[in-house]
Amino acid sequence: MMPPVLEASGVTKVFHGGDGRPLTVLAGVDLTIERGEFIAVVGESGSGKSTLLHILGALDRPTAGDVSLAGVSYRTLSPAGLASVRNAKVGFVFQFHHLLREFSALENVMMPMLIRGDRRDQARTAAVEILGRVGLADRLTHRPGQLSGGEQQRVALARAVVNDPAVILADEPSGNLDHRNSELLHDLLHEIVRQQQTSLIVVTHDRHLAGRADRIMAMEDGMLVALAGVEAIP
Repeated sequence: MMPPVLEASGVTKVFHGGDGRPLTVLAGVDLTIERGEFIAVVGESGSGKSTLLHILGALDRPTAGDVSLAGVSYRTLSPAGLASVRNAKVGFVFQFHHLLREFSALENVMMPMLIRGDRRDQARTAAVEILGRVGLADRLTHRPGQLSGGEQQRVALARAVVNDPAVILADEPSGNLDHRNSELLHDLLHEIVRQQQTSLIVVTHDRHLAGRADRIMAMEDGMLVALAGVEAIP
């Protein structure tokens, strides 16, 4: 029996403010994500959604608890092993695209493959293919400053999936886009997840995007609570 793609067990995160008082943001979160599953996480701003995403993606460590990717515990991995997870196993799409402004769209998308050690010609072929799939075949040599906001976010999506990750973590991916570009990005996310059987966890305030998910989870008092459907979103 295959292990879950991603599993969080008792994940707790405690921060300490300037006065030294502890602030518990995550209070023992349990979450299991299967291959090809799309989960939406909703909740109020500051409820811990982004903190959870950072821990799931090995960008931050929990105060207690553990995360496993395909059955491998993050606690057993060295810093180099965690870096490999972030580069090759997990794709990130944030509200702000974080593209390297001095590089073209093509070079930005090639970067994860080059970091992984792939040959440059292989990286270029894969990047050209995925940029074509997100509708940017005619923007390969454009730098981020020459692209619209929607185009920049599509480049960020292409970069996130070029290494064929096990899971994509998206944090308000359409938060800075207008309605038309938001819908286009949502369609692309949904299409790529279904075609590649990639798991997707998306933090969103967009009810329409959440409504596409297989499961909707709400962050409440540091815990994840399953919702019956989009109509149950507060």
